[in-house]
Amino acid sequence: MNTPLSPDEIEHLARRRAGAKLGWYIHATVYLLVNLCWFMLWQFGPEFGLGARRWSIFPVLGWGLGLALHGISVFVLGNGSGLRERLVQKERERLQRGRGPGGS
Repeated sequence: MNTPLSPDEIEHLARRRAGAKLGWYIHATVYLLVNLCWFMLWQFGPEFGLGARRWSIFPVLGWGLGLALHGISVFVLGNGSGLRERLVQKERERLQRGRGPGGS
């Protein structure tokens, strides 16, 4: 079944997971700061002759989708996530029962 990981493997996997999560947190922080600036430009822009169109919603939605997909790839589908581990375990069990890669 599951072979225990060596301390070096555990350290490597822990660093990879922490790095992926830190990358998402940085992405989310930059998203919030940049979109806050865009919102402020939209809100106070007419006073400075920048126009009154509500353009700031488009980058928020587009980038927000990218941020959500990044989060899914890190927290749901990433290496070591619960979903991925369950799928790997099911495939491992299926292969051990002798059904092979194409069997169901």
